[in-house]
Amino acid sequence: MKFGEKLRKFRLDNGLEQSELAKAAGIHVNTISNYESGKTYPKNRATYTTLAKILGVDPSELHNEDDEFVESAQEKYGYRGKKQAMQLVEEIGGLYAGGELSEDDLDGVMRAMQELYWKAKDDNKKYTPKKYKK
Repeated sequence: MKFGEKLRKFRLDNGLEQSELAKAAGIHVNTISNYESGKTYPKNRATYTTLAKILGVDPSELHNEDDEFVESAQEKYGYRGKKQAMQLVEEIGGLYAGGELSEDDLDGVMRAMQELYWKAKDDNKKYTPKKYKK
């Protein structure tokens, strides 16, 4: 289950409207709507903690492995890294549709792909001209 789906489930379990959750968290109602629809994710980890506290869950329950991977890619490589990581997660997600693999096997494939992503990013640093390096 993705972050937005979890957020919506926990919000409804607590009997909260989007506007009530937004007010309690100190963020705009459109932000909550965008989170739940999967259009955006919190930009910093403190938001996960704030939302989790309001909803009475552990912050780790709101995270999923894909969220952390995308967030990490953004921290390391900026917007472009985030975009590439999101594309990778989306494309790999297509492999899972209607498949015969167990959840553990699916998790293993995702972890392997993420490791390959980071290795490729690190390898590509070697070939990037100095004027383009940060």
